Amino acid sequence: MEKHSKIYVAGHRGMVGSAIVRELQRQGYTNLVTRTHSELDLCRQADVETFFAAEKPEYVFLAAAKVGGIEANRSALADFLYDNMVLEMNVIHAAWRNGCRKLEFLGSSCIYPRLAPQPMKEDCLLTGSLEKTNEAYALAKISGLKYCEFLNRQYGTDFISVMPTNLYGPGDNYHPEHSHVLPALIRRFHEAKVSGAESVTCWGDGSPLREFLYVDDLAELCVFLMNHYSGNETVNAGTGKELSIKALTELVAKVVGYGGRIEWDTTRPNGTPRKLLDVSKATALGWTYKTELEDGIRLAYLDFLTNPVRAER
Repeated sequence: MEKHSKIYVAGHRGMVGSAIVRELQRQGYTNLVTRTHSELDLCRQADVETFFAAEKPEYVFLAAAKVGGIEANRSALADFLYDNMVLEMNVIHAAWRNGCRKLEFLGSSCIYPRLAPQPMKEDCLLTGSLEKTNEAYALAKISGLKYCEFLNRQYGTDFISVMPTNLYGPGDNYHPEHSHVLPALIRRFHEAKVSGAESVTCWGDGSPLREFLYVDDLAELCVFLMNHYSGNETVNAGTGKELSIKALTELVAKVVGYGGRIEWDTTRPNGTPRKLLDVSKATALGWTYKTELEDGIRLAYLDFLTNPVRAER
């Protein structure tokens, strides 16, 4: 990408999209195109095609998505599949139709089989059954990834995909029911500290193992890959480090300053037992993460405290 190239960031108000915008601006890119949902509904094909025909972006970061935690995914299966599938296909198709030089599709590590060998390599995709609690979202993301691959193979496009692990950081969603595990814990422990609650109850038994990547580190990788990677196979984005949900809750409680008991509701689902990405491909390309988990949680908690709109979701 040239510094003056026209770059469209789809989903620029979300956690990932806003981080990509920050990184592009930090690196001196000056011709960024964004649209809010009210200005452009990516689920409306005709509107998306009109936008691309008028703007003709040279590069596209497709970070827009309908996202949520375990409960949101389980309770709105059809919505997660339809909304994500439609918006992905609309943007990718319009980018191809209008001669976009390169597109980068942002997926999720949930695309990999529930019991895939750990750490999960990119080539384990479609080798086993998906985790049922987020199957709809995963299927949509797999479809977007595959559509990029098939366009490359059939039409010679340069459309790539990135599959990040669990993300957190500025701009996260702290909704008490629809957020992912780390921001949900930040809110739960903060409210318990403020109210003086003697205990906090968390879902499952705390045994699942998870990996977490600070969103600004992902954004740096996204810009790096747009400039330095082409290929049909996706690229994993993570730290290569994991910890149990139990250890995570203890770390979040420490950062937030909550000193009460942590209890577990084992009637609630654990989700995938282990999910660690093999990041050797990204490392070989020349990228590595920078933000350690405790430091990142401190930054995320600061974001929660200083952004009351997000905190009240």
